[in-house]
Amino acid sequence: MRNALTIDVEDYFQVAALAEVIRPEDWNRHELRVERNTHRLLDLFDEAGGVKGTFFVLGWVAEACPALVREIASRGHEIASHGYSHQLVYNQTPDVFREETHRSRAVLEDQAQRPIIGYRAASYSITRDSLWALDILTEQGFVWDSSIFPVRHDHYGIPDADRWPHRLKAPNGRELIEFPLTTLRIGPLNLPIAGGGYFRLYPYAFSRAGLARVNNSDGRPFIFYLHPWEVDPDQPRINASWKSRFRHYNNLDKCEARLRRLLRDFDFDTVGNVLHTQGLDIRTAA
Repeated sequence: MRNALTIDVEDYFQVAALAEVIRPEDWNRHELRVERNTHRLLDLFDEAGGVKGTFFVLGWVAEACPALVREIASRGHEIASHGYSHQLVYNQTPDVFREETHRSRAVLEDQAQRPIIGYRAASYSITRDSLWALDILTEQGFVWDSSIFPVRHDHYGIPDADRWPHRLKAPNGRELIEFPLTTLRIGPLNLPIAGGGYFRLYPYAFSRAGLARVNNSDGRPFIFYLHPWEVDPDQPRINASWKSRFRHYNNLDKCEARLRRLLRDFDFDTVGNVLHTQGLDIRTAA
C-alpha cells in the first residue's frame, strides 16, 4: 500500500517549540540551514529508489531560498503550502491568515510554475477554535488540506475528528479534501504516530509496528511527516525551556537512520497520488 510522505519545509529557528525565545522579526539573525537540509532529504529520497513526496514549503523560506522550490519541483515532488510565517492559526485574525495564505501561495506558484492546491497549517493549528480557516482555504482555491490532527495536545488537535482521508465540509458549506495526520487507535485513545517528534521519541520498532497496523489491520494509508531540521543533529542549540528543548532536540542523531529504514519498510508517494488511490481525486476536485 502506498502511503503519503510529507516534508514540512521550515528551519530550526521557526518551530513552535522555540517560539517562546525566538521572535519572527529575529529570524534573519539565525543561520539559515533549511536549504542544505532539504537537499539532504532530496538526495536521500533519490538514493531510496526515487521516492516521491509532498513538500509543504513555508512562504518565508521560499522567499529566502528562491531556488529551493524549483529544485524540489524539478525532482518530481509535489509542492504544497505551509503558510507564510509559521504562526499558529488560532492566534491570527482571519484577515492576517487570508493575507499570509495568499502571499505564500503566490510565491510558491511563481517558483514552481504549477498550481498550488494543498495546504498544511503551522503546527496543525486548525482546531475547533480556527475552523474558519477552512473557509479561507476554499475561498482561495485550495482543494485539499492536511492540518487536522485527531489527538489531544497542548497546542493542536481535534480528538474526535475523522481519522482517515475524507471529503470535509467547511463552515461556509464548500468542500475540501482532508488528509488527517495518522493516529493509532488504542482503546478509547488516538495515539499520534504520524512522524516528527513522535518518530524520534518512539523506538523505531514501535513506529514500524503501529504504521504497519494502519496499513494491514485498518486497511488505510498513513501520512508521514518530517522536517529538514530533524536530520541535522549539528544545528545550533537554543536555550529554551526544558520541555521545548526535549521536543526539539530529542534523538536528532537517530532520525536519519530511522528514516532510511522507514523508506525500505514502506511504500511512499505524494499526497495527491495517495488520495487518488482512496477515490479522492484532487484533479477532479480541482
